[in-house]
Parts: sequence; structure tokens; C-alpha cells
Amino acid sequence: MSKTSSFIAILIAAVGGFVVGHMTGKAGLGGGDSTAGVAEEGDGLGEPGAAVAEAGDHVRFRVPVTSKQPSKGPADALVTIVVFSEFECPFCARVLPTEEQLLKEYDGKVRIVWRNNPLPFHKNAVPAAQLAMEAFEQGGNEKFWKLHDVLFANQRQLTRENLERFAKEAGLDMAKVKEALDSDKHMDAIKADQALADQIGARGTPNFFINGRQLVGAQPVERFKEIVDDELKRAEALLKKGTAKKDVYATLLRGAKAGAAPEPAADRPQPSRPDPSAVYKIELAGNEPQKGPNDALVTIVEVSDFQCPFCNRVNGTLKQVLEHYGKDVRIVWWNNPLPFHKEAGPAATVALEAYAQGGNDKFWAMHDKIFANQSQINRENLEAWAKELGLDMAKVKQALDTNKYDEVIKSQQQKAAQVGARGTPAFFINGRFVSGAQPFDSFKSVIDEELARAKKIVDGGVPRARVYAEAIKDGKTSPVMVGGGNARPQPSAPAPDQRYNIAIPAGAPSIGPANAPIVIQEFSDYQCPFCARVLPTIDQILETYKGKVRVVWRDLPLDFHREANPAAQAAREIYRQGGNEKFWKYNKLLFENQRELGRAKYEELAAQIGGINMDEFRKALDTERHKAAVDADYQAALQSGARVGTPAFFINGRLVSGAQPFESFKAVIDDELEKAKKK
Repeated sequence: MSKTSSFIAILIAAVGGFVVGHMTGKAGLGGGDSTAGVAEEGDGLGEPGAAVAEAGDHVRFRVPVTSKQPSKGPADALVTIVVFSEFECPFCARVLPTEEQLLKEYDGKVRIVWRNNPLPFHKNAVPAAQLAMEAFEQGGNEKFWKLHDVLFANQRQLTRENLERFAKEAGLDMAKVKEALDSDKHMDAIKADQALADQIGARGTPNFFINGRQLVGAQPVERFKEIVDDELKRAEALLKKGTAKKDVYATLLRGAKAGAAPEPAADRPQPSRPDPSAVYKIELAGNEPQKGPNDALVTIVEVSDFQCPFCNRVNGTLKQVLEHYGKDVRIVWWNNPLPFHKEAGPAATVALEAYAQGGNDKFWAMHDKIFANQSQINRENLEAWAKELGLDMAKVKQALDTNKYDEVIKSQQQKAAQVGARGTPAFFINGRFVSGAQPFDSFKSVIDEELARAKKIVDGGVPRARVYAEAIKDGKTSPVMVGGGNARPQPSAPAPDQRYNIAIPAGAPSIGPANAPIVIQEFSDYQCPFCARVLPTIDQILETYKGKVRVVWRDLPLDFHREANPAAQAAREIYRQGGNEKFWKYNKLLFENQRELGRAKYEELAAQIGGINMDEFRKALDTERHKAAVDADYQAALQSGARVGTPAFFINGRLVSGAQPFESFKAVIDDELEKAKKK
């Protein structure tokens, strides 16, 4: 649970780094890594309301097809079906027989083109996509579709070890496979697919565009055939008019929509974007690694990830900034290891341990060493580099074993994400947001403006050492947007009395009377330290408002907490066997053993509860019996429209974010009780 749940909210629910909405991850401005935004699998029939309305003729979207995308079927097929898909989505697997049936029934007339859209809550979807694209690069369509089928057939076993095994069995060059996976070689292509998906409204998976006409979800074959048959008639009419077969697709898409967003009405604000002039209150802890003096007039907070290629790419620009501005600029390092960079967290840990042992000199030496060897980051090499720098190896190993800096890293992520910096690299220049690996001139334009502002602050009598605090003191604490026309900058925080309609699933774990006037839905994660921290507050609420409050448990396992989803499934099985009483006991034990979570611990704690059929318990974990229920909670959070992370509490639908003190909950509960009296 985070101090403010917007920590992960923006990590999983922002558009372009700021706007909350349904989308997939993509590069930031100027190039950069970002955690994916809200993107849903759908319910087998697709996301409600996602299909685009038709006006006159069927609406078509401009979905380019080039030799860079894997395809099956002839290039001059009369009907092209572009599928936005991912390898961990069960609905994507479910629709595969339909795709094969279409290719067989419409032999030679249909081709299927693959586009990647790995969703953020499927932690192995990105590596699987990268392997598939490497197979495509090494062996074209034949190797791609061979790996495609293997990955879907082993959808629940997409670990790095298995991915390499699948690649070897497919006859791929393993040195190239490992290099591709280590270096995120194909991430640019994957992100380009995701950006296109977001642009044309393909917000979930699977999403199909049949000659540009959108069909959402794992629909029955009859629905596909209805559109394919109609498109064949249109294509054949073009052939009769003299259009070459190879030009049919391009001809049909001539004049197609480039994006899914409707044109703004004259009396409606233009689409918003981040306000480039907004200043954010980016407060420093005072103990972060930095380059440059404490009394620099301009402070650049760099939010970065050691495995992110764009973060590496911008290092030369930052060096140029320091050389150009000298003592007027300092750079402060914050960590944001992204969930699909599995070695970024350990790298951050070692770098911070280097800082703890040797200050800025050791930190930046380790920083440079890691980035210089970015494709070879692993535990063995991190320890080797630490040894080369003369660090105390016992302390380094202990830091890695215990995730010593976990809370420091998460705190930095939370503070950055709260104001919209969900991707890497991201920069705050005296509080002003700059996204991505921008060129020197982009940094210079902002730095020059902030340098002039800083000098005015100094002229007003403020010491240089206090300039940064003065520059950000009135800064914003949530993303500020600006648009064209009559749009005004707006913070994205909800109104305090805003209600979100989140249905409570039947049979959800809960504590408190079913008819309580106050219902608190708690979205939480068993590996989140802030979720553990708020437990005494929840106990205090239940004691203070005995009989008046019911707490309903909802799972929101975050992507970078690898044991959060398995832990949630284990707790669900305890609930299935032992009801609320055993569930809440087990829930407490999981939090008490938060740093030791793993299969053995789940079984140990289940046995400790007593009265649990351990064979059934193990079977539930082996088969992931409760994964669908956990995922359903995750999607409910995403679909709520609220910026939610962990912990997040909906008190009769009103959001309280983070591990807030008792008084914050009390204010909302008392207000709700007062309203209930008046009804």
C-alpha cells in the first residue's frame, strides 16, 4: 500500500504520462520507457463501448501493414485482418481457432497480420513478445508463427528459462535471443504497435481490424464471417473497376480515420496535454545521489531506470548540460525501475548501496559501470562490478538479498508518479516536467528560463542554497493539463466527494455486518509495504465504528511485486475452504511475512492456520484456480475511472488513497454516516 495510491495509479492508469484512460504503454516524448497504462483483456466479447460508432458507411481506421509485421496469408489478400494481441491474455488464446478457421475457409482471400499489445498486468507478455519478434527477425513468418503457437500453448509458463528453451527448440540463434531479451532490442517495435493501438482505440486484447473495421474481443466466428463476407464484396467490386489485388487494402483504407477520438465540439475543450509551464513540488529527501553543488540555481531531478535504453541514451546529453552550465546546475538521481525490466531493481539496489558506502563518487562510478554494460546486467555481474569498485561485498550481497532499499525506491517512484512521471527517463527542472530522452536544446530552453527565474529569486534576497525550495514551494502536487481552445489547465485529482461505482462481487472476503451503512472496498497488494502499514488503521476503524462499517477485500497485485498475485490466489483458496474467519487470519500472516513470500511460505502459513485441506490448497496454486478472480478485481480497479494504486479505499464509493492516518478515514466515514441519517 502506498503513501498516496497515485503511486501506482499513474504507473498503470495514465495516458501519455498524464491523462488517465484506457491505453497501452508507449515511449515518452523524445523516446523513453514507460509502464503501460490501463489496458484490458475484455470479457471475451470485448470492452463495452470500445467499438466505434458507424455513420453512413462502416467506419474504417488507418492501420498500416508493412513487411515489419508478421503475417499469415497472401500479401494481396482481399481481406486483411490486423490483430492486436498478446501472449498471456486467455481471450487471445481462445480466439486462435477462429483465426485458423477463417484462414482455412477463405483460403487465399484472407491474411492475418500480428501487432503486439502486451498488457501491464501480464508480467511475462513483454518478454514473450520480444522473443516472438526476435524469431520473426531470424526466420521470418515461419519462425514467428511457430513460436507464436508454442507461446500460446504454454501461456502459463512464460518464464525467461522457458522462453529460452522454446527458442532453442525452434532452432533460433541462442546468442542473439539472449542479447535481444537482455537489451530490449525489440521494445521500439512493440511500443510502436502499442502507440498505434492507443491511437485507433484498440484498448484491450484481442482487438481486430478487418480491412480497417474494428471488432473487439474473442467474438464467435460468425461475427468475423459477417464482416469478412461484406468486405469481400467490396473488394471484388474494386477489382471489377480495375483495382489491382495488391492495392485493394490501401484503396479501402483511403480516407480512413487516423485515430479513434471524435472531433471536439466547438463548445467543448480541445484535447488536453501536459502543461509545459507547470511547476511541480518535487521535494527532495536530501540524501539522494547528485552531481553538482547544493546551491546550484537549477536542480534537475532525473527519474531513471538502469535497464532502460533511453535512459542510457540521454546520459551524453546530461553530461553536456553539466559541462555547459557548470555550478549553476545539479542533477539529482531518483529510481524508477520499470516492471518489465527485471534487473533494474537489483541494479538500483547495488547503485544505492554504492552510494551508502562511498557517497556520490561511488554511486556515479557504479552508475556509469551499469549503463556501460546495460545488456549484461545480472546478479553475478552486479556483484563483480561492486567488487571492482572496492565495495564491502558482504554488505552488497545483504542489500540484494533483503531488498534493502525497496522503500526508498518505491518512495521515489511514488513521488514522481504522483505528478505524472510514470515512464523513464523523466526530468523535473526546478519542478518543470520534461519527458523522455530529449536533445540538448530541449533541456537548454527550459534550463535557461529557470535560470533566469532563479536569478530573480536570488536578487530578491534568497540565498542560493534556498533557491530550489523557493522555486517549487507553490508547485502542483498532481498532473496539470492544458489544451487548445477554451480548455484550461486542470489537475487530475478527483473532487473529495466524487463517487465511483464499483460493484462488489458476490462472495468477496469481508469483515463487518453485511447491512452496514458504510462499505469500504480495500484494494491492496500483499507485497506492498504501505498496505501492511495501514492495517492498524483499518483495525481502529472497525473498532471505532463497530457494527457500522464493513470492509471488503479486493486484490490489486502490482506488476513489479512478483509474489503479490500468487499470494492473492493463496488467500483466495483459504477463503474458499475456511470463509472469512480463516481468510483474515491468513491475510494478516501474509503481511507479517511480507519479505518471505513464496510457495513454501504460502503452504507453511496455510498449515499454520489449521483446518485446511493441503492437497486442495496445493492443487489450487498449481492450477491457478483463483487467478481469474484476482484478475477480475484488478480490472475492476482499472475500469473504475479512478486513479488507484495500493492501498486504495472506496468508502461508499468515495476514494481515499494510500496509507492515510485514521483521521482521514474518519472524516469521510462521519460525513457518510451523517448523510445516511438524512435519507
